Amino acid sequence: QVQLAESGGNSVQAGGTLRLSCTVSGNTGSSVCMGWWRGSLGKREGVVAIDDGGAIKYADSVKGRFTFSRDKTNMYLQMDTLRPEDTAMYYCATVDRRWGKGSLCSAEYLALKFNYYGQGTWVNVSS
Repeated sequence: QVQLAESGGNSVQAGGTLRLSCTVSGNTGSSVCMGWWRGSLGKREGVVAIDDGGAIKYADSVKGRFTFSRDKTNMYLQMDTLRPEDTAMYYCATVDRRWGKGSLCSAEYLALKFNYYGQGTWVNVSS
């Protein structure tokens, strides 16, 4: 089991910045892919993912504007030059090795295959 909890969402104007945090606990050693996705369970968009080798992969829509980082117990998403189309609920998530492969890890893969995710944090970008 992995537990995740997001924070840092807020309302900002276009061009602004936000930093999201995700506290991760539990059996994280079994994760082969982790990162952030946004949207709803019915409509998911991968944002960024890191595989078990440490390679970071961004969705084209956020490349150059968002930056992923992590330490032992947290994942972070630095979001710069925000746009109205970035408005969404943001979730951090992991893919367990029992149900996924690190070699396939990407932002899109994470959004499709995650096993554990948090409650989400809302980001609103106004024009």
